[in-house]
Amino acid sequence: MGERADMTLPSDPTTQSNWQDIASEHVDFDWTVDFDNETISGSVTHTLIWRTAGVREAIFDAQALDVHKVVVEDRPGDFSIGKNHQVMGSPLKVVLPSSRAVGDKIRVQIFYSTTKDCTALQWLGKEQTQGKTFPFLFSQCQPIYARSLAPLQDTPSAKITYTAKVKSVLPALLSAIRVSPPADGPAHDGKVIGKDFVTYEYKQPVPIPSYLVAIAVGNFRYRALPKVEGKEWTSGVWAEPELIDAAYWEFSEDVGRFLSTAEKILPPYRFGVYDVLVLPPSFPYGGMENACLTFVTPTLLVGDRTLVDVVVHELTHSWFGNGVTQANSTHFWLNEGWTTYIERVLLQLLHTPADRGFSFLIGSKSLQDALKQYESKPKYQRLVIDFEVGEDPDDAYSTVPYEKGANFLLHLERILGGLEVFLPYVYDYVTTFMGKSITTEDWKAHLYAYWEKHGGEEKIKALNSVKWDEWFYGEGLKLPVEMIYDTALAREAFALAEKWDASRKEADISKLGFQESDVAAFNANQKIVFLERLQSYQALPHSHIQHLGSLYGFLSTPNAELRWRFYEVALLDPSSPAAQEFAPAAAQWVVGKDGSGTVHGRMKFCRPTFRAIARANRQLAVEVFTENKLSFHPIARRLIEKDLGLV
Repeated sequence: MGERADMTLPSDPTTQSNWQDIASEHVDFDWTVDFDNETISGSVTHTLIWRTAGVREAIFDAQALDVHKVVVEDRPGDFSIGKNHQVMGSPLKVVLPSSRAVGDKIRVQIFYSTTKDCTALQWLGKEQTQGKTFPFLFSQCQPIYARSLAPLQDTPSAKITYTAKVKSVLPALLSAIRVSPPADGPAHDGKVIGKDFVTYEYKQPVPIPSYLVAIAVGNFRYRALPKVEGKEWTSGVWAEPELIDAAYWEFSEDVGRFLSTAEKILPPYRFGVYDVLVLPPSFPYGGMENACLTFVTPTLLVGDRTLVDVVVHELTHSWFGNGVTQANSTHFWLNEGWTTYIERVLLQLLHTPADRGFSFLIGSKSLQDALKQYESKPKYQRLVIDFEVGEDPDDAYSTVPYEKGANFLLHLERILGGLEVFLPYVYDYVTTFMGKSITTEDWKAHLYAYWEKHGGEEKIKALNSVKWDEWFYGEGLKLPVEMIYDTALAREAFALAEKWDASRKEADISKLGFQESDVAAFNANQKIVFLERLQSYQALPHSHIQHLGSLYGFLSTPNAELRWRFYEVALLDPSSPAAQEFAPAAAQWVVGKDGSGTVHGRMKFCRPTFRAIARANRQLAVEVFTENKLSFHPIARRLIEKDLGLV
């Protein structure tokens, strides 16, 4: 962690480990993947360092793990597993030798297996994959699920380097650099895929938080993306063979350009490799910034590169989250607010200033929706959430830390003199804290110190004018400051929505005068803004919604961003005839029973869609979800169950 003594970090309310007394610095995973029994088994070896003299036990987080034995410094060790906590799991306590000083190190090896209750892993049958020939496995450890994959000190306050040996009958990918067999060699080292075991070796030399430990196992192929001149890092794309051409095409023009542009305003990329893995459709997020290997949803593969900007967000995490890391979930906005803010700066550099404003505009709708969702739990409307010990951070998961955080930073940028003076501060912030885990207080102290040095009294006066408590702890539906964005790219979409609103009195659809060409010049984001703007008006009549859907192709579009928002328009008034008619179609779409065969497991789509269906017809929502719930990732499944009041 560099110069800083980690003891200054507060305790993390989601871990039972004693990382402040003895910390894991390096981990060696030795795993066998067993698709028949749906387990990962083997061992994890921790290299621990004493931070408090004389500590006699190391405590690890463990959830739904079957621990067989422990070896301490090559001798059988004593261990015990404490009482299970519903959110935090069980503390795994290992007895250590006595009289050790601060700075001493020890190796502790734990032999174990995952179980069917592992939240981090989703095991997919072959029929749930694109190729329908081999099964598939992938992990999602953020925020606190790494402990169900391996016994770890599962807190972002304690970063680790790691190595891994993974024995599998299918190709295995990890959030690290491949040591062997070579990524660009024959698939599965030339052995028979699905039958022969191959041992995959990886190393992660950069310390990362445990939530970035990731594994995916399936019938993947690799394709290197075009090399960028003068850059040490490499990038590539992984996908099932059936998708590799589409995935390569979607990402080939942009990934290298995105990363190179980020390096113009931020310190150099540190991880050596930046690969993108296209996962099956049950993946619960748009993307996950696993170190060296961003996981993305297949809903990005729309064949026109309109959704590839999601990668800008994920690679920005290489600095914000993977580099400068939240100390714990209370400070999640330091990961996501910063990443969203910088993502939009990059959109300005890659496209135009209007694109940046447009992205804030789209985000403002999702922020409003999230703030409304938490009206009965206003604590989760805050930017900085003081979680109780054992409180589930996923209960608070929404766009609030992303959007409120990004708007807060935009506000600071504006009062401090604009992007030109703000970007050198950003560079200094990242350089100061790179590789460390920090709190909001650490961030604020650096902010003041930087501007005192580089702006003096005038800038400190500007900072003192900020409504700090309202930004950090404010609740309700409004931001502390009214934010104004560049709406140049939205004007035509707004005007079209206004025309549709004004047309509601005309019952004869043939007299409406709308044409397919109305949206012909719109890109996907302008169509999104059009559909979102419609939701700000009273619900349209049933006949208008049907006409809108068929005329502009929203009823059949494979672009999930558009289809989901069309259903939101159709279900806006839950008691309307339109909602009653479109609820079954939305239900079939979200579970992939609409003829596409593709479940929409990304929580951005499935959670609000099920909530909207439930408002119109709760029985339908519950029946369709219950029948198809195993198609969803365990994290999405649990949160949809909460949304529908089933738990």
